Amino acid sequence: MIAMTRDVLAVATPEMTTAADGGVGLLVKKKGTASARSWVLIDANVNETVMDIDKYAIMHRVQIHARDLRILDPLLSYPSTILGRERAIVLNLEHIKAIITAEEVLLRDPSDDNVIPVVEELRRRLPVVNANHAELGGQHDVETGEEDESPFEFRALEVFLEAICSFHAARTTELETDAYPALDELTSKISSRNLDRVRKLKSAMTRLTARVQKVRDELERLLDDDDDMADLYLSRKLSSASPVSGSGAASWFLGSPTIGSKISRASRASVMTVHGDENDVEELEMLLEAYFMQIDGTLNKLTSLREYIDDTEDYINIQLDNHRNQLIQLELFLSSGTVCMSIYALVTGIFGMNIPYTWNDGHGYMFKWVVILSGALSAVIFLLIVFYARFKGLVGS
Repeated sequence: MIAMTRDVLAVATPEMTTAADGGVGLLVKKKGTASARSWVLIDANVNETVMDIDKYAIMHRVQIHARDLRILDPLLSYPSTILGRERAIVLNLEHIKAIITAEEVLLRDPSDDNVIPVVEELRRRLPVVNANHAELGGQHDVETGEEDESPFEFRALEVFLEAICSFHAARTTELETDAYPALDELTSKISSRNLDRVRKLKSAMTRLTARVQKVRDELERLLDDDDDMADLYLSRKLSSASPVSGSGAASWFLGSPTIGSKISRASRASVMTVHGDENDVEELEMLLEAYFMQIDGTLNKLTSLREYIDDTEDYINIQLDNHRNQLIQLELFLSSGTVCMSIYALVTGIFGMNIPYTWNDGHGYMFKWVVILSGALSAVIFLLIVFYARFKGLVGS
């Protein structure tokens, strides 16, 4: 069986640093837990080392620049990025912040709830399956064995791509489960509660769409540039550049400026040599295309959900316009009725004054005719106003 080890490393103060650790500030802690910003190192034999290490030690170990390491800083906001360097792949996929070399993986914040499943998958997928392992363990399936034929960096990269694609697919499924019933309920009953619920779901969908779009764009960028994909072939560059390889002391030895510069020149020459082969990046291209299609499918689901939301909004707006028109008509009818009743009240008020009328003496029937004629006049005026409004299209028929 494959042996697994776990160590916890912490940043050492200058007084605690010795020549034995290469002067990079690493100290082994016998007891204690990893901090929230720690790293976990996993090699091809699934030997795990949890480290609390400063950025200069990381830069020295994997030979990357400070600007590349800043991409992995959780306090800074960087879009999803996959960068190929001479000896490492710098990968920032939201909560997955990792550095991949030809022989090991450095993953940030291993105690994070979203990162723990990724670490477990790395333990399962990174070991190289051969005949001896199959006879001894018999725990690896055929699919895992096929994947392990790829270089170490591709197996690690596939784990991270699968994790981020599955993460977004799960979030999209949850959003669809909540959104479609909420939209149907809003369609059947327009209320402040339903409107607020849909508003929150739309905001969540917009944020998720932006995150998925960034991952898709990064994969598309790699697929469109063979040179960028060739930079991710770390094992080939390392074997072409120098026979010196391995983790531990060999990795620190390769960190020497003189040796590192020679390897860098040799790596560039190797990459330029193989660029002439159009099938050079076929293996990586197939890997990236598979997850590009998966993340593109997730984006299509979000696009369909957005279109459904837009259609629902259009339907709601039509309903609100109808209600608004009905209110306008009602207001017009009430206003017209008020005007007509005001005319009727005016006549009533005039004849209700305490003024002696000589023509009213002996003519009691006049009261009846005044009431009838005033009411008829008010009704005619009301109908004229309504017909005029309909003729001008102010109200529906």
